[in-house]
Amino acid sequence: MKRAQTFILLIVLAACARSQDNGAVVITPLLKTDTTSIGQHIVYPNVPDAEVTMAKVTIAPGGSTGWHKHTIPVFAYVLRGTLTVELKDGSAKQYHENSAFAEVFDTLHNGTNRGPEPVVLIVLYMGKRGVPNSVPASGDPRH
Repeated sequence: MKRAQTFILLIVLAACARSQDNGAVVITPLLKTDTTSIGQHIVYPNVPDAEVTMAKVTIAPGGSTGWHKHTIPVFAYVLRGTLTVELKDGSAKQYHENSAFAEVFDTLHNGTNRGPEPVVLIVLYMGKRGVPNSVPASGDPRH
């Protein structure tokens, strides 16, 4: 088992054991999937120097991530606001507060905040040490 997978499994097992001991911890599944939001099968990267990054991402009203892609599995949870994810074919999906999703990979996309308040995400990247979690596109791929 890879280091990142082992680390995540240990956290889950510790949380489960703790909740069984005293009943003070409640575990609520947020996402359970084997595909991304557009149906791509999730495959764990088989890379040396695996590195998991968890980040809080805040997008101001009217702001966007810019067109980019991921070459690794990425998972997100919307803490606040509504995120709209656009694909280069013009399709878009919205993710509302308290929702979780598996991001697309090897597919250009742009996350935008069309609402009046900041969008706040917790994002988990299953990457490789020294390799960027996102690859920016050179311009808008829709043109």
